[in-house]
Amino acid sequence: MNLSDKLSETLRVDESHTKALTRLGVTTVRDLFYHFPARYDDLSGATQTGSLAKGQKVTLYGTISKAKVSKGWKSKIPMAQATINTVSGKVKAVWFHQPYIAKMFPEGATVKVEGTISERSGEFYLSNPAITHASVIPDETDSLFVQEDGDEHGEPTAGTLFPVYPESRGVTSRWIYYAIKKLIKGGALATASSGVPPEAGKQIVDPLPADVLKRLNLPSLGTALVWIHAPENNKDADAARKRFAFEEIFFIQLKKQQERHMTDSLPTWDIRPTKESVDGFLSKFPFKPTSAQSKALEDIFADFAGTRAMSRLLEGDVGSGKTFVAAATSFAVVTTRPPKMVQSGPAFPKKSDLQKMAQVADGKQDFGNLQVALMAPTEILATQHFESFVELYRGLPINVALITSSGCKKFPSKLNPNGWTNISRSQLLKWVANGEIPILIGTHALIQKTVEWKHLAYIIIDEQHRFGTKQRAALARKDKNLPHLLSMTATPIPRTLALTIYGDLDLTLLDVMPPGRKPIITKNVPPSGRKEVYEHLRQELEAGRQAYVICPRIDAPDETDEMALQAKSVEEEAKRLAREVFPEFSVGVLHGKMKSEKKEDMMKAFTEGSIKILVATSVVEVGVNVPNATIILIEGAERFGLSQLHQLRGRVLRSNHQAYCYLFTESKSQPTLDRLKALTKAANGFELAEHDLMLRGSGDLSGKKQWGVSDIGMEALKNLKLVEAARAEAKRIVESDVFLKKYPELQKALAERGEVHFE
Repeated sequence: MNLSDKLSETLRVDESHTKALTRLGVTTVRDLFYHFPARYDDLSGATQTGSLAKGQKVTLYGTISKAKVSKGWKSKIPMAQATINTVSGKVKAVWFHQPYIAKMFPEGATVKVEGTISERSGEFYLSNPAITHASVIPDETDSLFVQEDGDEHGEPTAGTLFPVYPESRGVTSRWIYYAIKKLIKGGALATASSGVPPEAGKQIVDPLPADVLKRLNLPSLGTALVWIHAPENNKDADAARKRFAFEEIFFIQLKKQQERHMTDSLPTWDIRPTKESVDGFLSKFPFKPTSAQSKALEDIFADFAGTRAMSRLLEGDVGSGKTFVAAATSFAVVTTRPPKMVQSGPAFPKKSDLQKMAQVADGKQDFGNLQVALMAPTEILATQHFESFVELYRGLPINVALITSSGCKKFPSKLNPNGWTNISRSQLLKWVANGEIPILIGTHALIQKTVEWKHLAYIIIDEQHRFGTKQRAALARKDKNLPHLLSMTATPIPRTLALTIYGDLDLTLLDVMPPGRKPIITKNVPPSGRKEVYEHLRQELEAGRQAYVICPRIDAPDETDEMALQAKSVEEEAKRLAREVFPEFSVGVLHGKMKSEKKEDMMKAFTEGSIKILVATSVVEVGVNVPNATIILIEGAERFGLSQLHQLRGRVLRSNHQAYCYLFTESKSQPTLDRLKALTKAANGFELAEHDLMLRGSGDLSGKKQWGVSDIGMEALKNLKLVEAARAEAKRIVESDVFLKKYPELQKALAERGEVHFE
């Protein structure tokens, strides 16, 4: 048996199990061993039914039988009844006012029941006990956990920690438990568990270097696999999870450090703006940069003048001024000549230079300045950036253009120097290719092969966290020099996550808001408080302000879908608000299924104020800037992540007016209420991100492996020292051996995990 063997070749797996395992990402023996338990049931406190007494608190494991719905003995209240069959006997359980429990646990289901023993007519029963699904029943003689060494009398003993695995429809935790047990008994982990030399091809080779394991006191791969599936105690289970958490972060860091080394080894553009140049641009505005913005400019300009291409992440809350930093640094780039055209003197254009640049804008001469590409994930955000650059560059003879699937725009217009004009795509591409347009803003259209650059020196990516080396190279494929890269995000990111996912980027924080901005007032609203919120909304609208109403769905759900019916839809809520609640105000709709032209028209109407209430999905999460909007209502708030809610409420943090965010939820779940309460108390996105990381479970954080990190990897993100250790070890190895020639097992492991760099 090899770890790379297909499960279908090793175990008896029918078609339904194969499909279910595939959904879990399990196809080989290795996959199954790396399908780690989500938790462990501690069976040490299990009670024997033969020793029950009234008032006794018990924990029982068994199977369900005779589950039914009935009425109370005297009060006739609805209730569920069932019999719990344990290895030592039977006991009845009753759930008053909870008849649905009889349908939640089918006949034969293995359960864990915790409660207090009651007595009626001489018969013991459990009243309203807590009940959950269980993986196994104590005292099963075929346990993975039987210790062959035995107790003090030499008798075999069973462990008390039983793994509970993530399931999929068609395969249960119990099935996975017995499958792993069979593989272990078949010798898959013989080397680690018994120390007996394995047969050829069966040896488990640990990809982590021995010196790393020793330095960090981590168990070997074979030992960790045994401990995570069959721990004798919590200490062993924790040690195994720590090892695998480190392993995952370590491999991510290895890849990031390799990418950074490859980037650092390539030539780049030497951009050295003078203080006069920067001050000249900044003096155009009636405000001064915040201390955080000034620090960001210093960091970026220092990178521009370095020997390697900049790779920097600019993280800041909504409204902290990231676009201003992007515009100021872009100005420094486009007023810099390529090396062959470098001139002495201040970089800020003189009057004669401006005249030459004006001639350039008219297409009368070849334009030799460096170029900037700004890429955004959506047309709405790209258009927003274009409009912001138009405002910031007004009065300067510098061409700024927008390219999206909906069309192309250019600023300034020949007919209106203070405005923009629509141009053809072919004309835009021609001007970009010959350098007449130094700043091009767009969506992924920017990296299409039809877009050619003359001297692309600076790439700015907004909310595009996975933009990698290949895409960066694709943008600059015509030049030998690698462009500088600035990635911007308003998504709150915990420090450990930033260190992991952006291990190849330097980090700059915009943690100071522009003066005059008032903290947003955020409130959780119970169903009884809706009328009061609507009245406040009406007051804001009558005062000339505007509002957002966010809904989780676009269309009304199927009436048979009870859970979906609780989620409000954009279309239905807009109609209700317009007819029943705010008939005196105009109501608009915005969602992702609308055509680009309709979305643009709707946003224009809302921006200009003809639409007072915009009912939308989370499509407005980024890229919508309407300073007059001061209030946002979020329906079904429990259906959005904390970071997403923080982004959404940032839509009304665009002016110095007091802003309000109201969260509506039908959920009474305490974890949900705690999570939403955190949003009302967090002072900023950075604080919220750290709180969210600690408050929510690893599974909640990762979902479907967001960021490419598994559940166990997300656990590591709660441990800053572990992440820093993984980064330090990866950096040490790559600096000494970038292509890992001395570490063939690391090479192999990285190759199995995806894209890597080997010589």
